[in-house]
Amino acid sequence: MADPQIVGWAHSKFGKSEAPSTRELMAEVVGPALDHAGVSAGDVDGIFVGVYNNGFSRQDFQGALVGMACEGLDHVPAVRLENACSTGSAAINTAMDFIAAGRGRIALVVGAEKMTGVPTAEAGDILLSASFREEEADVAGGFAGLFGRIAANYFQRHGDRSHELAMIAAKNHHNGLANPYAHMRKNFSVEFCDTVSEKNPLVAAPLRRTDCSLISDGAAALVLADAETAAGLSRAVAFRARRQVNDVLALSRRDPIAFEGARRAWSGALESAGLQLDDLDLVETHDCFTIAELIEYEAMGLAAPGEGYRVVREGTTQRGGRLPVNLSGGLKSKGHPIGATGVSMHVMAAMQLCGEAGEMQLPGASLAGVFNMGGAAVANYVSILERAK
Repeated sequence: MADPQIVGWAHSKFGKSEAPSTRELMAEVVGPALDHAGVSAGDVDGIFVGVYNNGFSRQDFQGALVGMACEGLDHVPAVRLENACSTGSAAINTAMDFIAAGRGRIALVVGAEKMTGVPTAEAGDILLSASFREEEADVAGGFAGLFGRIAANYFQRHGDRSHELAMIAAKNHHNGLANPYAHMRKNFSVEFCDTVSEKNPLVAAPLRRTDCSLISDGAAALVLADAETAAGLSRAVAFRARRQVNDVLALSRRDPIAFEGARRAWSGALESAGLQLDDLDLVETHDCFTIAELIEYEAMGLAAPGEGYRVVREGTTQRGGRLPVNLSGGLKSKGHPIGATGVSMHVMAAMQLCGEAGEMQLPGASLAGVFNMGGAAVANYVSILERAK
């Protein structure tokens, strides 16, 4: 059976929200997503919720909250997924399997997170639950500290690439100016991003504040339908391929800068799609930290290991480059509400393919790649999307 297709979506503003919990955040996107798809709550056969939580809220059992967010969904089967920072992609893939297995024709996927309701230090500790605590819980700087280690390891092996990380940060912030949903719509120069200062201090050396994604609140939703149902609706975005590949959780038991799981996910998805990387028009990739985006260039095949800086220097991933990356502003500008991130990335790509991306729009976009990862490149998801209708 053909993979289900994306037929509608909705996206909240990311940032520090006045919404008190994920229930209210979900309510912001559920109704609009159904309306955008042209379906009703009574058409939905299954609900798949991505929320990381792990201490951001005392309320869990969050799959059940969607039934309280929109009238008519209270008796629809619902389940909550969690897979660290790839929680949203886990929800999407599970919903797709549900439809592909013939258990339903229409599924609603909702990703949400309320992160700003706890102190920053507590949020950092919660995020460390996406690491191997037995060995990594005492890393200074929390999860940023883990990626600081990854950056230091990369620099030791391949040379100091702080300047290129600053270029990535500046690129994504510039792109984010065009995204009305972005947490931080503010332009930063390469010079500012490359200079340690009171406004841009070191967070986890060698990573500066501008190298780190934001603690955000937000939600995003997708409506998925089988191909037959999608053919009767206004729009449809197909999955040319989708692939998940895991890697070892403990950084001590693998090469932490190889991103081997990401590389395998990309190569497997492209092979399944019958495409080369150059066939893609754009990519939304997981820039939780700028060093992650740099290594992901190498994992997706834009450069050999250690050569990712060339991609940055040559402008390959700029808006006017050969393969624009993170036209949405990425996690760096858009924000990173954990459970919403994977859903948001797919929404951003689908908007581009359907010509509904507003000021972000890349003219003529027909093929998009999405890479969403959980933890330090542990759970790796790649989707290759194309417009079907």
